[in-house]
Amino acid sequence: MAPCNRGKFSADDIRAAQELYAVTDSAWLDGRSLAECVEEALQGGATFIQLREKSASTEELVELGRPLMELCRAKGIPFVIDDDIEAARILDCDGVHVGQEDESCANARAILGPDKIVGVSTQTVDEALAAQAAGADYLGVGGVVATSTKPEAWALSHQEFVDICNAADIPVVAIGGVKKETLPLLEDTGVAGVAVVSAIFAADDIPAATRSLKEAVRATRF
Repeated sequence: MAPCNRGKFSADDIRAAQELYAVTDSAWLDGRSLAECVEEALQGGATFIQLREKSASTEELVELGRPLMELCRAKGIPFVIDDDIEAARILDCDGVHVGQEDESCANARAILGPDKIVGVSTQTVDEALAAQAAGADYLGVGGVVATSTKPEAWALSHQEFVDICNAADIPVVAIGGVKKETLPLLEDTGVAGVAVVSAIFAADDIPAATRSLKEAVRATRF
């Protein structure tokens, strides 16, 4: 099935937005506000923002997400919420990203409708094809290397990663341990871009770190 998104962001827009996909984690902010850090990531060139705050309630996610959504809209950048379909619905943001153990892609599509972005975390070809058939717009695939952010996500072999990229007709964004030093692992894989957490949000100078990472991504032959 082709991606269902027919709203503000076309399929080509979503593919392009995977280039540098920033995932929030307040544990790295060191007293800084989430909105401040997201604004700085956007200044540095982040092309997609996901609000991922695992301990936050639906109400808290809506409150946290509103200023981030406005920042992203001002830049024309997609903004999605991790896991919480209801928070995405209430906020009316651009969409949601769900995992294999979260609410399903089909359920997210049914609740949010055809005009919202739905991303799905996958680690196998079968999961990738199932998500695509259920109407996913893109896949988050990893971990590329082992990472403390998602300890439950095992690191894929290079061939496993390539197989998923080759099997899917929708864009794949690499996640899990991605930083400048690990970008060479993604060369010639067919991936659309990279998703990062600490490489941006743990940086002392977020705009500079984001710019540097984006330059490195653009210099990598995917």
